[in-house]
Amino acid sequence: MASMEFQVFMQHLTNGISLGSLYALIAIGYTMVYGILRLINFAHGDIFMIGTYVAFYGVTLLALPWWLSFIVAIIFTCFFGMMIERAAYRPLRNSPKISVLISAIGVSFLIENLAIVIFGGRPKAFPIPPMFNKIIHIGGVSIVSLTFYIPVITLALLMGLVYFIHHTKTGMAMRAVSKDYEAARLMAIDVDKIISLTFGIGSLLAAVGGIMWGLKFPQLVPLMGVMPGLKCFIAAVIGGIGDIKGAVLGGFILGLGEIMIVAMLPALTGYRDAFAFILLILILLVKPTGLMGQKLTEKV
Repeated sequence: MASMEFQVFMQHLTNGISLGSLYALIAIGYTMVYGILRLINFAHGDIFMIGTYVAFYGVTLLALPWWLSFIVAIIFTCFFGMMIERAAYRPLRNSPKISVLISAIGVSFLIENLAIVIFGGRPKAFPIPPMFNKIIHIGGVSIVSLTFYIPVITLALLMGLVYFIHHTKTGMAMRAVSKDYEAARLMAIDVDKIISLTFGIGSLLAAVGGIMWGLKFPQLVPLMGVMPGLKCFIAAVIGGIGDIKGAVLGGFILGLGEIMIVAMLPALTGYRDAFAFILLILILLVKPTGLMGQKLTEKV
């Protein structure tokens, strides 16, 4: 009996790590944009959705190999995010924050409704390549191979991103813009280019997260990015929005917490989504800046 309980626990633990990895990957996009612009990009969840649909149509409509379709979707979504920044956020760069916030919400609704018109509201089944669908048996625990791929891909992308930010000139420029973009402009840094690149990187990570989400939960609908987008925003806030490592920590806390609470208290399955919001309230009451966040000094 104890052995069986251990096996069930390990099953839930691997599922929690897998889901937490997805939340972490998408939360990084929120935290990068906020770190530089002090802006919550509410369209991030919809960018995540676009990446998944492009990958889906690449495989089903254009008959591309799955790996090529995924690459095309990631590149397309990267440029799509940069285009949104250019069209919806850049013209409002010197406007009040509330104007930019309203623009972000408007872009989110626009993408969602365009997706319903273009893709249709009927759910679609995401094609899963065989290598992601193999069953691996480890000590009596049966785990789908995708469960291993998701944390490994997330970790690899996180390490690459941290190296890029801390060991390249462009990354140094991004850190300078996040501190004070007016001072960065005086130091001959192309602020618009850096901000656009930040949106591109965040959208790229959202596309990778969206594709893996489609592989894990293979049902696509135009509003599929709404709840994951909200949860990943919550993960970023819990970890300390503006801090990449904090976003990753928040993602894992949220993913593991969701899975483990449902596993230990099956009666609360219907309240699974509410857990994220309850955790957010508790964290903000105890530590308003998040677990790894730091207080920002307001310039007057």
